[in-house]
Amino acid sequence: MSAKAISEQTGKEFLYKHVCTSAAVQNRFRYASVTAETDWDRLAQDHPWLLTERLVVKPDQLIKRRGKLGLVGINLDLEGVREWLSGHLMRETTVGKAKGVLKNFLIEPFVPHTQEEEFYVCIYATREGDHVLFHHEGGVEVGDVDAKAQRLMVAVDEKLSEDQVTEQLLTQVPDDKKEVLASFIVGLFNLYEDLYFTYLEINPLVVTQDGVYVLDMAAKIDATADYICKAKWGDVEFPPPFGREAYPEEAYIADLDAKSGASLKLTLLNPRGRIWTMVAGGGASVVYSDTICDLGGVDELANYGEYSGAPSEQQTYDYAKTILSLMTREKHSQGKVLIIGGSIANFTNVAATFKGIVRAIKDYQGPLKEHEVTIFVRRGGPNYQEGLRVMGEVGKTTGIPIHVFGTETHMTAIVGMALGHRPIPNQPPMDAHTANFLLNASNSAMNGLQVSDFFSLCLVVPSAKATTLFRKQTKAMVWGMQTRAVQGMLDFDYVCSRDGPSVAAMVYPFTGDHKQKFYWGHKEILLPVYKNMADAMKKHPEVDVLISFASLRSAFDSTVEAMQYPQIHTIAIIAEGIPEAQTRKMIKMADEKGVTIIGPATVGGIKPGCFKIGNTGGMLDNILASKLYRPGSVAYVSRSGGMSNELNNIISRTTDGVYEGVAIGGDRYPGSTFMDHVLRYQDTPGIQMIVVLGEIGGTEEYKICQGIREGRITKPVVCWCIGTCATMFTSEVQFGHAGACANQASETAVAKNQALRDAGAYVPKSFDELGDVIKTVYDELVANGTIIPAQEVPPPTVPMDYSWARELGLIRKPASFMTSICDERGQELIYAGMPITEVFKEEMGLGGVLGLLWFQRRLPRYACQFIEMCLMVTADHGPAVSGAHNTIVCARAGKDLISSLTSGLLTIGDRFGGALDAAAKQFSKAFDSGMLPMEFVNKMKKDGKLIMGIGHRVKSINNPDMRVQILKDFVKQHFPSTQLLDYALDVEKITTSKKPNLILNVDGFIGVAFVDLLRTCGGFTRDEADEFVEIGALNGIFVLGRSMGFIGHYLDQKRLKQGLYRHPWDDISYVLPEHMSM
Repeated sequence: MSAKAISEQTGKEFLYKHVCTSAAVQNRFRYASVTAETDWDRLAQDHPWLLTERLVVKPDQLIKRRGKLGLVGINLDLEGVREWLSGHLMRETTVGKAKGVLKNFLIEPFVPHTQEEEFYVCIYATREGDHVLFHHEGGVEVGDVDAKAQRLMVAVDEKLSEDQVTEQLLTQVPDDKKEVLASFIVGLFNLYEDLYFTYLEINPLVVTQDGVYVLDMAAKIDATADYICKAKWGDVEFPPPFGREAYPEEAYIADLDAKSGASLKLTLLNPRGRIWTMVAGGGASVVYSDTICDLGGVDELANYGEYSGAPSEQQTYDYAKTILSLMTREKHSQGKVLIIGGSIANFTNVAATFKGIVRAIKDYQGPLKEHEVTIFVRRGGPNYQEGLRVMGEVGKTTGIPIHVFGTETHMTAIVGMALGHRPIPNQPPMDAHTANFLLNASNSAMNGLQVSDFFSLCLVVPSAKATTLFRKQTKAMVWGMQTRAVQGMLDFDYVCSRDGPSVAAMVYPFTGDHKQKFYWGHKEILLPVYKNMADAMKKHPEVDVLISFASLRSAFDSTVEAMQYPQIHTIAIIAEGIPEAQTRKMIKMADEKGVTIIGPATVGGIKPGCFKIGNTGGMLDNILASKLYRPGSVAYVSRSGGMSNELNNIISRTTDGVYEGVAIGGDRYPGSTFMDHVLRYQDTPGIQMIVVLGEIGGTEEYKICQGIREGRITKPVVCWCIGTCATMFTSEVQFGHAGACANQASETAVAKNQALRDAGAYVPKSFDELGDVIKTVYDELVANGTIIPAQEVPPPTVPMDYSWARELGLIRKPASFMTSICDERGQELIYAGMPITEVFKEEMGLGGVLGLLWFQRRLPRYACQFIEMCLMVTADHGPAVSGAHNTIVCARAGKDLISSLTSGLLTIGDRFGGALDAAAKQFSKAFDSGMLPMEFVNKMKKDGKLIMGIGHRVKSINNPDMRVQILKDFVKQHFPSTQLLDYALDVEKITTSKKPNLILNVDGFIGVAFVDLLRTCGGFTRDEADEFVEIGALNGIFVLGRSMGFIGHYLDQKRLKQGLYRHPWDDISYVLPEHMSM
């Protein structure tokens, strides 16, 4: 949702902080908030004026007309305020149909004034601009300000002047107050624009000799502008409408939504209700709520919400488990139902999202059965057959009644089944699998001559605002690296038998110019990708459509740039969440330049046989199932992208198919309106009937009524406005689309449906009957000869993408790599089966992580500590050793960190640092063969081999290595057994008796101790322990530890700014051969 109400306190804080006016604004920041937890002594200490001034107290919970409801305490002292609150705070109150508890109150100074000093001012946004309303009589009895107030409209991108305010709004204001009011109203308007308000009302605004007082204020801001206004707004809390509690689960889902590119919404209506919904899609979620209410379930409807925009499996799981947790807290005498519904998805992988829901159902299977929950599922879209199969399987394995339906079943039919209004089919018919559509071996391929009649009406030269937006020759440019959407467009082009791809090029500012590979049928092709739009437009003058996948932050700039090129006639803006003020500027510019905008917040549109925008129409299985590869006789316009695909399905099943369909987007101010497209359809000869899916909010549908009455629209119009349930709710509910909110009675879906019916449109009784009404109208047009259905022509086949075939389980291929230690694909990184959060929660440390990643084991605590000690003692041994020396030389030669580190690591081997593995192997072999320590020493001497891990250049039996001593003390104290270490120490006694520096060095100690650890910690079999030694795991300890030291030496040399190293001559012995004469 974009326009969100803020508390009066927040609104006044914004005003006091940021308003710029010459008028003296009084009582700045003089307000105090009170709840049941308020410490009154602390409150008086923080706001000392509470003790000295007369006060006003009122609830701050988005309640209108508080004065008339007796909810304002006036002219009280602080004790009087406390006494007044004792009768109101935490008391249940009814406001209209809403019943709620008064929890939050605002205390402000009382302002003595006369009625003549009260005024009314309001600013609110519309598509064309911002309206400023002013009335010279404010206060409780202001009455119908819409009828009485002076009104001034400030067009988009224009400014308001004091002269305009004085001349048009202040005509009935005393002269001595005009200057102050004009300055304040202009300052208020500038504040309204700068802080992205969408509604701002002050009543009364009091003007006395001392200045201006803002007594009561109501406001909404455009929440999508947070990224622009964060510095000025701070952290804004949006209170729920009065009568609806703010639940922690709603906040949890809102937080998930904020962190996700998908859309996740949840509103709790009645947590004790028996009817729960989990619906995919903003439009579909409204339709399901409507149908539940139409069938008498309004009092039992527990929640409103939606998940859409291709959420991940983990996000869907989190959403689903929240719903299941809520619905299994209280039992219902009739049991409960869960409706998992949705329209036909355009791009969401249904099977992937259902995996998350299935996980949640399995986790909650006990409570679900205990609460007698029955689940009804209806879904369509990419891979929906697999999703439905998995959902059906979980019902069988858990014993939970789950009834599963696909696109063969009307979208809302499951509501009637769930509520007992229609029977549940035993074996619902299943549509063909995705693979059957895509791999269908048809012998007759469509060619241009066979279908030329279909497209003869498409070849219209574009005008200022073209009636025909898309033709069979249309070429588009795609902004953004959306390869999946582009491939979908090319596959659509191919099955429509276009001569070539509809996408001419792509623009992506984050890479250089290059070519991107796609498929045209069986053949690979390359499409150019440009870094900037200017080059793309210059090289592709044939392009007249821009499809923008730019983010909500960059969509405005890229769209404005695109409109600078006269060749662009149509722009589709996919992004959701663009601030309304920016959208209105784009609309104004588009109107001036004759450009049609589809969106924002849309999936786009489709013209069967000609062109499709991005992901519209879904994948090829739905394109073919809904016969979108050739034109029919019915055109539609919808707000919702998901519902537009549902209309494709409904229209294809009840008529000869779709001629054109557009989803204008769910924002309050779509770039093009219902009427824009209805008039295009009226003027397009190939279209014989029109379908409009409107919704609650706005008044655009009334223009259709007017067009029908005036005879401008003569073709049959079937229309239904979704959101009829809103009038049945006791508190305001913001539906999935930003524009789906009625601000007055005329904007309700019920009022608009009745107006359309009265005007002569065909309006069903509910969405459930929409398909029946469409079929009735179509059959009449066929009967009277207006429509002559064309003979079906099979489309050419398109090969399935490898990735999608694999997703469907149609093929298998051996993986190029295998891994068993780490998985980063899910919501959370996993080390050897342990989520990263658990790693930190268990405080496993570096040793524990190494155990998971190297040994795939959760090692005992002492083992983890030993590993960490090994890393510490091997971290460094000074700059003189070969590895550190190499690192230093490399660093001083100006090389980077990686090169210098690698130079040092390459010196590690049997002679330096690499003796861990060799020592472990030599000592293990001798010990395991039963060889006595003396026999082992004698054999190595006889064979002429060094004993790895024995000997040190500096340390000796008389000057022991403290690193070895530290490790020895720990191992002897914590290891269950130290057989190999004891054996090595016996060898040391023999070797040091011959020469004192032939001690068991740190490499040898770690090697033999690690063998003891692997063999005796209980986590490994003997074979597994020996294998880790054999494959070099122990040398990894030295490599990992010493890397810390090498990096330290590199940083030290850089910090000391040491120059290039050259070895001194006097430290080199030059031994050259004597001169030899030939």
